[in-house]
Amino acid sequence: MKPFAYDLTYEMWMEWMKERNQPAFRAKQVMDWLYVKRVDSFREMTNLPKTLRETLEEHFQLAPLQIITRQVSKDGTVKFLFGLHDQHAIETVVMRHNYGISVCVTTQVGCRLGCTFCASTLGGLKRNLSSGEIVAQVMMAQKYLDQTNERVKSVVVMGSGEPFENYDATMRFVRTINDSHGLNIGQRHITVSTSGVVPNIYRFADENWQVGLAISLHAPNQELRKKLMPISRKYPLAELLEACWYYINETGRRLTFEYALIGGKNDQDEHAHELGQLLQGKNCLVNLIPVNYVPERNYTRTPREQIFEFKRILDSYHINTTIRREQGHDIDAACGQLRAKHNQSK
Repeated sequence: MKPFAYDLTYEMWMEWMKERNQPAFRAKQVMDWLYVKRVDSFREMTNLPKTLRETLEEHFQLAPLQIITRQVSKDGTVKFLFGLHDQHAIETVVMRHNYGISVCVTTQVGCRLGCTFCASTLGGLKRNLSSGEIVAQVMMAQKYLDQTNERVKSVVVMGSGEPFENYDATMRFVRTINDSHGLNIGQRHITVSTSGVVPNIYRFADENWQVGLAISLHAPNQELRKKLMPISRKYPLAELLEACWYYINETGRRLTFEYALIGGKNDQDEHAHELGQLLQGKNCLVNLIPVNYVPERNYTRTPREQIFEFKRILDSYHINTTIRREQGHDIDAACGQLRAKHNQSK
């Protein structure tokens, strides 16, 4: 199968042109057509020689994704189900905030980690996405927003799959959307999430970037985390936190801990106190997430008053705490939910 044009970074386009005795500025022209003018075919790249356009068409595909379904929420959230070349499907979400529009992208088809509260793991892992297939999600979102003259301001790598199990493709994706010749999305407007693949947290810290990092924590102790997140058996909580403190010390950046509140499982006062003691004094933010209902998981939502009590307890430990604003509540909001429905219908 031919690679996708979005798979190449600017530096790779420079090398590709050099190998074909093309002037270096052709790489910039291709990037401009792909990411600024956002064309749908190589034929539209009219300032390139016809022979070069034909060579590009011979070597690359331009459209990795096809829209299967698009759901639009009353709050403006848009959820796409995209079809891939091999009949698999992935999800991408466009979210509107008071600070701008963000896109949540997926890095794998499915997921193998088996977190018990997540729809993404239903059916297991099928394959990793290429960097171009991840980039294409942002491009499809931006083309949708072009209709209303809006722009993607930030990107979160928090969709289905574990980004740090597809590390190289994820990092190439970040480089591509950050590139000034491409979408030029600032590093501080990009956040990558991981369930705790410890070795790659160290690698990420050493990238020397300003890209944000979020840790899916969801439990204040090893025993509970093992039950909710099997990855904790391979990378215990103590090892995960050691990597987290390394990241904070090396980068000087604040670390985000994602904590999904599950009724009766991890949302009691004692859990809040234990979490407060665990993170007290660290440069971090805790983002509390009322868990989305997933029929296959049968978990219940934490009552509203308990969510605020949990936050109040963390506040007492002087930990910056937010409660994630719910979006897309009237559509298939949970990661993997729309894809799971699609697979069942197939």
